[in-house]
Formats: sequence, structure tokens, C-alpha cells
Amino acid sequence: MPAGGESSAGGPATAIDDHLARGYARGRKRDEEARANLKPLQPGERPKAVTAGAILAAILLVANLAVYIAGWDVQGNQPTVRGLVIYSVILGAAAVGMWLGKYWAVLGFQMLLGITIIFTALGLLRASNWEAVVFCVGVLAVCTPLFWFLIRAMARLQMPTRTR
Repeated sequence: MPAGGESSAGGPATAIDDHLARGYARGRKRDEEARANLKPLQPGERPKAVTAGAILAAILLVANLAVYIAGWDVQGNQPTVRGLVIYSVILGAAAVGMWLGKYWAVLGFQMLLGITIIFTALGLLRASNWEAVVFCVGVLAVCTPLFWFLIRAMARLQMPTRTR
């Protein structure tokens, strides 16, 4: 028997290859249908998920500045100015960029959402009181759907404009 599990008559490996080829063909067909169903953005139009992301980024920017100005401790320590400035610049750029409908801003904000989702889910595993559980579930309830809806919005932002 040749290497790779194939018989000389084209046995199991050929069946697996055929199954994979059919699966890839179905996937390509679904991708083409999804692309065909996307409607290009009208001039000045912004997907609702992108608008929601821009508003959330602006709210987080203001909240971070308010927490710092109020002098609240974060995990027992006062936040550093350098960290606050860097995070504020990133959130501000994301908010403005998404408001203007820029693909790079949505992609960057999705990265922040993804990191937030991962760390919040890990924090939920270690939550030691009900307040921590409620906080983590709340963050996940906001970030996860927004992350999901931004995927389709990014596809619409990236679409070329159709000329008629």
C-alpha cells in the first residue's frame, strides 16, 4: 500500500479528496451568493453597526477620561497618563474613522473588540462574585454582537462602487 493511506486502486484517500472538493465547492458557492446579496453603500451612507461602533468608541473615550479625572483607581492603581493618552488616541481615531466610514478604523476597532471579548471571557472564568459575573456578561453582551455585525459592514465598506 502506498504512503498516505491510498490503495493502488484509488481507495479511501480518493474518497476523502472528493468529499473535500465538494465541500470547498459548496463553500465557494455560498461565498458568491453572499457577495451577490451585498448592496453597495450609497454616497454618505454608513452601516448601522459602524455607527454603533463609532458611538461606543466615543463613549469609551469619554468614560476613560472621566475615570482618570475623577481619580478612580483601576484594580487598586491609578492609571498612568501614558497609557491613558495612547488608549484615548486609539479610541478617538477609531471613533472618527468609523464615523467617516473608513475600513481601517472598523478593522482596528474589531481588533480591540476581539481582544476585549477574549479577556472578558477569561475574566468570567475567574469571576469570584456576582458583580464580576454581571459585568463580564454585560461586556460580552455588547461586544460580541457588535463584532459579528461589523463583519458584514466591513464587506460593504470594501465593496467597489458599481457604475451604471
